[in-house]
This record gives sequence, structure tokens and C-alpha cells, in this order.
Amino acid sequence: MTAFDEIRLDVAEGVATITLHRPDRLNAFTITMARELIAAFDATDADEDVRVVLMTGEGRGFCAGADLGRGGRTFDATDERRIAERADLGTIGGVPRDGGGMVSLRVAASRKPVIVAYNGPAVGVGATMTLPADIRIAAESARFGFVFARRGLVPEAASSWFLPRVVGISQAMEWVATGRVFGAAEALSGGLVSRVVPDADLLPTARGIAAEIAENTSGVSVALSRQMLWSMLGAATPWEAHRVDSNAIFRLGQGADAAEGVTSFLEKRPPEFPGRVADHLDVVPAWPTRPEDMP
Repeated sequence: MTAFDEIRLDVAEGVATITLHRPDRLNAFTITMARELIAAFDATDADEDVRVVLMTGEGRGFCAGADLGRGGRTFDATDERRIAERADLGTIGGVPRDGGGMVSLRVAASRKPVIVAYNGPAVGVGATMTLPADIRIAAESARFGFVFARRGLVPEAASSWFLPRVVGISQAMEWVATGRVFGAAEALSGGLVSRVVPDADLLPTARGIAAEIAENTSGVSVALSRQMLWSMLGAATPWEAHRVDSNAIFRLGQGADAAEGVTSFLEKRPPEFPGRVADHLDVVPAWPTRPEDMP
């Protein structure tokens, strides 16, 4: 397993846990963290034993947002030091690529479902980079903030696409326009998270959901379902969904996982799905993991 400096990656019983690991800085986001998160998702995609990815933070926070250690020039793309450390990241539309967007788009392209367990503050990129996750759970102590307008910026990490789809345009604009920090209860009522639990129950709850997925479902089915649901958010009509799911049902219905799913149900025993996600990537069009793969 790859060694990392600013995150931790642990795999056990089908669940890969990615832990943001800069607790002395409330896990503030850096370009090193961005690279390591992308590499971690590359690793979990490649590992057929991984069924679910769980993201959380070390210490008392999830992610306090971008590391502001450079003061007023933190976001200045013409700063020589910033240019040097990001030289390998390339450009898009003639300008340097946004590091948060690189992470969020890699999360979006994950072949495995992603659960986020917010163990404390998730502000700025700490919130936006997790919007492509499939299940978001917050501890009661968690706090959230899309604070960009209070820093003279705009939302990044492709969140102008993700946030309105997750919570609706009115709620998204309230949070973005005010830039205020809000609590877990408001995140729940606004649809940003699916549940709020006592702090001590956060990881057991998240791991319980992950275990339910890993132990009872076909990895191929979950991976393709994830691609279908997210990609259909941009479809013009339900006919596009009908076209995609008809093809998927046709293809998977002939396979070993479908046979095992029915047989195990009829025999009243736990399923043992043999399918490999890597063998079914052509069934449903997937989002690209790299900019060079974009159509």
C-alpha cells in the first residue's frame, strides 16, 4: 500500500478508510493532500477487494478548508511558489486547474460508493470536495460553511454543479451567498447530509452502512448503479435513463452475479458474488478520471 504524508489509507473487510491527517491544522487542504487523495482513489478503484470507500478526518475536525498559511497570496495563481508546486497539474480553459476540483472530480469518477463521516468542521473545500460522495453522515459537533464570498472567492471543486443538485438551488444560494457557518442540524434539514448522530456513534454508524453494502450486494451492481444515478442527473429526459438501464439489465441479466443473487435469495443464504468491477466498465458510460480522458 502506498505511503502518504497528509492522509491515511487503510483497507479492512472490504472497506477502504481514507483519513485526512493534518490534525494540527484541522486537516487543512493542501496541494499535497489533493495529490494524495487522487492517488488513494486510484488505489481503491484498482483493488477488487475494496467495496466501499469511507472518508473522515483525524482529530477534532474533518477539514477546515484551504490552508491559509501564505496569507493574502494564498489563492494568487501568479505567485511563483504556487506556480512551481502546481506545475504538473496542467490547465483547463487556459488557466491553472483548481486543486479542489481535481479531487472532487476524482471522487465523482470512483468505481466504488463513497461515504463521508464528518467528525467536525467541514468548511470551504472541506465541504465542496465531498459533494460527489454518495452518503454523507455528520456528527452532532460537525459544522459546515461555503465561505467563499467572505474570502473574495467563488465556490470551487465543481460545486456549482454538485451543490444545487444535492440540496436544490435555493438552499445552495442561501449558503453560498451568506457564506455563513452552520451546524449539523441545518445540514440535515437542508439535505446536505442524510443523518446526524452523536459524535461517539459517527464511525460505527458509517462503518455499519459500509459493511451492509460490502456483505450483501454485488460490487458490479453498486458500481454501475452509482454511475447511472449520477450521470442521469444531467439527462434531458427519462428516455436516456431507459436506454442506459435497458442495456445494463440486458448485460447483467446474463451474468454470474445475477444468477448468484437470485439463487442465494431462493436458498436463503448470504450471497457470494463473483463479478469483478473491472470486467464491466463498458456496461454504463463512466465519468473520466483524468482530464485527458474527457470527450
